[in-house]
Amino acid sequence: MKLLWNGQVTDGKTTVISAFDHGFLYGMGLFETFRTYGGEPWLLDRHAARLRAGCELLGIAYELDEAGLGQRIARLLEANDLGDGYIRLSVSAGEGAIGLPGEAYERPNEIIYAKSLAPDHPDTRGGKTLRLLKQPRSTPESAIRLKSFHYMNNIVAKRELAAAGAGAGTEGLFADGGGHIVEGMVSNVFWLTDGILYTPSEETGLLPGITRGFVLELAAEIGLPVRQGLYRWEELTAADEVFLTSSIQEIVPVTRLEDERGKGCHPGGTAAIGPTTSRLMRLYRNRAEGTSGL
Repeated sequence: MKLLWNGQVTDGKTTVISAFDHGFLYGMGLFETFRTYGGEPWLLDRHAARLRAGCELLGIAYELDEAGLGQRIARLLEANDLGDGYIRLSVSAGEGAIGLPGEAYERPNEIIYAKSLAPDHPDTRGGKTLRLLKQPRSTPESAIRLKSFHYMNNIVAKRELAAAGAGAGTEGLFADGGGHIVEGMVSNVFWLTDGILYTPSEETGLLPGITRGFVLELAAEIGLPVRQGLYRWEELTAADEVFLTSSIQEIVPVTRLEDERGKGCHPGGTAAIGPTTSRLMRLYRNRAEGTSGL
C-alpha cells in the first residue's frame, strides 16, 4: 500500500515516524475516514470542518486546504491503482519533548491512507448482528468526543466480542456508566418505533458522526419524526427497525440484537430489513453518487 506522508507518495513499509511524535507518545492526533464515489471524496467539507475544529481545540497548527486535499487524494488513488477507495486522513501533533506541553504544536504530520472497498450495494446489503457490550463507553477526553487516536476503549470492546465467541462481523454496542445507549464500536445507532426515528443524543458522549448528521437531514427531508435523548437497551429491543451508520459502511441494517451473553432479544423486529431502513439506504447511496430521488 502506498500512502501520502506530508504530501509525498511513499511506500508505507518504509515510512518513518519519529519516536518523539506526540501522536505516538501521548495520542495527540486526529483522523477522519471517508470514501470516494466516482473518485470524489463524499462529504469532504464536513469531514474537513470536524478535523479543523478538533485540531484547533488540541492546539495543532494544521492548515487544511480542501481543494488541495482532494487533489492529494486523487494522486493517492492513482498510485494505488484504485478508482474508488476507503480513505483515512490522519494528523499527528508532530515531534516534541518528552513531557506534557503547554504550547501549541507547530509542525504536525499529515498521513493519508487508501485501500480498496469491498463490493457493496444497498439492494444486496445484508443485515448485521448488534451485541450489547459489558465494557462501558469511556467518557470523552474533552468537552466533546473527538475522532482521536485514542482507540483503546474500542479495541478492548472488540476483544470482548472475540473472547465471547461473537459471530464474524458482529458490531458491539456501548452503553455509558449509567446504562444509557451511546454508540457502536465504529458506528452510530438508530432505531424506528411506531414511525419515529430514535438515536442517542450527544449528551451521552458519543462521536457525532458525519453520516449520522446526514441521515438526520435525510429524515427531516422525507418527513420522518426524530427524537434524540437518553435511552436504554430495553427501548432498542422493542424497536421495529434498527440500523447503524458510518462513513465507510453507509447505513447498515441490524437484523439481530444480542445481549451481553449473546442471547438474541429483538421482540419488536424481525430478521427482515425494514422498509424505512431500506428507503434511507437507497436514498443515501443515490445522494453519494450524485443522483436524486426520494
